[in-house]
Amino acid sequence: MLTVSELRASYGMVAALHGVSLEVTEGELVALLGTNGAGKSTTLKSVAGALRPVQGSITFLGEEIASSKPEAIVKKGLSLVPEGRDIFTSLTVAENLRLGAFASYDRARYHEDLEEVFGLFPILKERLTQAGGLLSGGEQQQLAIARALMSRPRLLMLDEPSLGLAPALVDQIFELIASLRERNVTILLVEQNAERALEIADRVYVLKTGNVEFAGTPSQLERELDITEVYFGGEGGTSEVTV
Repeated sequence: MLTVSELRASYGMVAALHGVSLEVTEGELVALLGTNGAGKSTTLKSVAGALRPVQGSITFLGEEIASSKPEAIVKKGLSLVPEGRDIFTSLTVAENLRLGAFASYDRARYHEDLEEVFGLFPILKERLTQAGGLLSGGEQQQLAIARALMSRPRLLMLDEPSLGLAPALVDQIFELIASLRERNVTILLVEQNAERALEIADRVYVLKTGNVEFAGTPSQLERELDITEVYFGGEGGTSEVTV
């Protein structure tokens, strides 16, 4: 479904990715892990068209998209929930959801999609007329994911969905991601909580300073690397890191 090959990206004169390659096949949940500055968010931004790569190929559903605009990429069926959620805080929940459907708007389908979203996020139906900025952190994260789902994505990319949330809300978010997987939504997940991400991932890539250091299954990762020592601080370290 998605093939990234030798991707290089930079912010001005600062190189962020040095030839990243990865694949996501239909129905998979692939986790992208690494420490702060490893290039995880940059990879997602490049795939979503928010950052133009310096070099490399990004193929989605057999079509090259490395030079495509973000709105065109969304219309092709690829949607990103960015770190920090980026909901429109002054707009209502309903207005945020309507904006999410812009790429594939159809009146009949729109109402069908709304009902499906409300099945996943019942709290959003209760908050429909409230401004996004008045929602709790967990509710805002639900709205951000729901807004992305309104575009009917073939591939959903999630950038740090549990960042800044209380433990109980983190549980809710991972339950939601698991339910999306059961609905055969293909997911590329960047997540600070490595332990939780490895519990639900089919495959995992580990980035370090803009390079892929490991690619394989979670069980292979546990056998081949001391993920805590190498990537998350060693003794006294934590498996929770930020981008």
